[in-house]
Amino acid sequence: MPVKYVLLEKGNPGKPEEQKKWYASTKNTGEITLKALKKEIIKRTTVNYTDILAVLESLKQVLCEQLKEGKIVRLGDFGSFQVRIESEGAERKEKYTIPLIKSKKVVFRPGAGLKEMLNDLEFEIVD
Repeated sequence: MPVKYVLLEKGNPGKPEEQKKWYASTKNTGEITLKALKKEIIKRTTVNYTDILAVLESLKQVLCEQLKEGKIVRLGDFGSFQVRIESEGAERKEKYTIPLIKSKKVVFRPGAGLKEMLNDLEFEIVD
């Protein structure tokens, strides 16, 4: 099934006098919940629903614990997770305080297995 996309006309906010250009933007076709993912996993394995739920919940807990410790969590070809922060600057190192941290994010970097999927994508424009 192809990835659907739409075309959006956008201008350059820094140069409003420039001509607008058209850009492709993915069009999501829905979402899948954790419950639905579990059902899909059951179709492909002999693992039961309760065991899948237990593994996924445990993975989430361990992932959170390890990220809080400042670790990068690598899940093989699936990818890796890590915490990233962004902050305002301080004039001097001694003047830096924690409230200058303005953004905290969990960053996911796909591994080889997911990157390979990108090579096989097909696209379809929608209105």
